[in-house]
Amino acid sequence: MTLVSARVLASMLTGWRDGGVAYTALAGRIRLLALDGRVAAGTRLPAERELAAQLQISRTTVTAAYAELRDAGYLTSVRGSGSVVQLPYRVPVQSEFQPGYLDFSKATLPAIPGIVAAAQEAVEQLPAYLGDSGFDPVGIPALREALADRYTARGLPTDPDQIMVTIGAQHAISLVARTIMARGDRALIENPTYPHAIDSLKAAGARLVPVSVTSDGGWDELALEQAIQRTSPSLGYLMPDHHNPTGVSMSVELKQRVLALAARHGTTLIADETMGELGLDTGPVLPFAAHGSAILVGSVGKTVWGGVRVGWIRADRTVIQRLVRARSAGDLGTPLIEQLIVLNLLRDFDSILDSRRAYLREGRERLERLLVERLPEWTVPHVGGGLTTWVNLGHAVSSQLALAARNEGLVIAAGPRFGVDGAFERFLRIPFSYSADETERGVDALARAWASVGRHPIAEPVHDFAASVV
Repeated sequence: MTLVSARVLASMLTGWRDGGVAYTALAGRIRLLALDGRVAAGTRLPAERELAAQLQISRTTVTAAYAELRDAGYLTSVRGSGSVVQLPYRVPVQSEFQPGYLDFSKATLPAIPGIVAAAQEAVEQLPAYLGDSGFDPVGIPALREALADRYTARGLPTDPDQIMVTIGAQHAISLVARTIMARGDRALIENPTYPHAIDSLKAAGARLVPVSVTSDGGWDELALEQAIQRTSPSLGYLMPDHHNPTGVSMSVELKQRVLALAARHGTTLIADETMGELGLDTGPVLPFAAHGSAILVGSVGKTVWGGVRVGWIRADRTVIQRLVRARSAGDLGTPLIEQLIVLNLLRDFDSILDSRRAYLREGRERLERLLVERLPEWTVPHVGGGLTTWVNLGHAVSSQLALAARNEGLVIAAGPRFGVDGAFERFLRIPFSYSADETERGVDALARAWASVGRHPIAEPVHDFAASVV
């Protein structure tokens, strides 16, 4: 069980005295910390006496605040464990997508124009491979060499035997999780994060250790360091560049510090770099493992097209060997033609990325302008990369808004889909990777849904069934 100290909690509560009855104001601020995932469900709060001393208020005020949170379902008392944060509703589950709806639940780009030519070339190349069995757990040598050369050119010397080709990034994350971890091990994870990474870690039996990430402040560095020091997780899943959904990136200094700390505590870090080269305002960044030991996961799903199911893992040779031995329990290799398609596209990959960045810059500016014009009460951060922005609605109604949006023909994932145990009801992930027409239609639908939510408010979030999120 994670513990937040009185000192750390007090630092998060800055400004809590601004108006209202003291205990109600304190309870309200702690409630928002839980809703926003900054204090994760399952976290033990400091003892009443300790928090009162840190805030320099009476213990009676803290006792009353904790009691109000318990009555509202945000705290539970566990014998011997004190007051533990919980959320009084359940995380949404997935349902089938409805045809004819505009789908903003997926942060994806349209297929690049050159994909058909690359596929045609792959078919022409296929006869050279027909003498092989077609079952290959690591990937064809030519693609592994091309990927290794690309890492080397980006500043991380890599050999082909440090590469495994996978069936997309999600397959890679799941394979690493079930290979590196034992059931019951702790796994460090950002909060919010990529929803299917949560699914993969839970399926591997992980006990999650969430660390807050925000659009305005990035990673909670103190909490990140304490999580590694206090829990010694066997695995950590991070998106250090253009984080999904917030769009923020780690500084080089933080990357180095986290990698060094993980090495001291025996924590294997996975860096998901599927959007690592989609920086919109800065130049190229070094791969995460250029700063220390880490397993890297990449794919073409966010850059080329989601329909080309090819990803990869870059790791030490011994790790690749372990993954090869474990892989056959789930699959017997990546489809050959798709590997050849990616191999052909890698020849001109820098040009592909340049065109993608230009497209996304236009999409980002368009979405920001439309949201400011039509939903001015929302807080819209200016993100530096990736495909999405993490909007603060100002009210804990994300799930209600997502439900109302469906009535307007728009499918969008509510904030809690990106959190551990239902946090982030004040937030909504909105992609800027869609066409101008689709973006305008989507924002119009959100504006109509928002007006509907305003006319029919509810006291607590009511979750819709969320679509699959990518």
